[in-house]
Amino acid sequence: MQYRVFFYFGASGAQMSSAKAVEMSLEDISEKLLERLVAEGDYLGLIDDQEQVLQIARGAGDRYWVELPLDAARASYGCRLDLAGLKEFIETLPERFELSGFEKLQYRPW
Repeated sequence: MQYRVFFYFGASGAQMSSAKAVEMSLEDISEKLLERLVAEGDYLGLIDDQEQVLQIARGAGDRYWVELPLDAARASYGCRLDLAGLKEFIETLPERFELSGFEKLQYRPW
């Protein structure tokens, strides 16, 4: 599967805006980008072919926040995962980021 990606990795200073997102395979995302989420504040965004966004942010410690943002509602559906859980989550991503495809995500207002 292919997604467009954007990111910010503070340690290296590497960044790509969502306006200039580049296409990558799920395999490359998993192998090349997940390991770059090393510091709190680092993030990775994936955009599906319907312009829906899935965001992954490095939290404190060894935790990651994964969410489907709902800008109009000022909320998101998300969950916290450890690295093993994140890798499993990524490996099973659906082609399109529809809420019905994500059982673990819970509603959270901003």
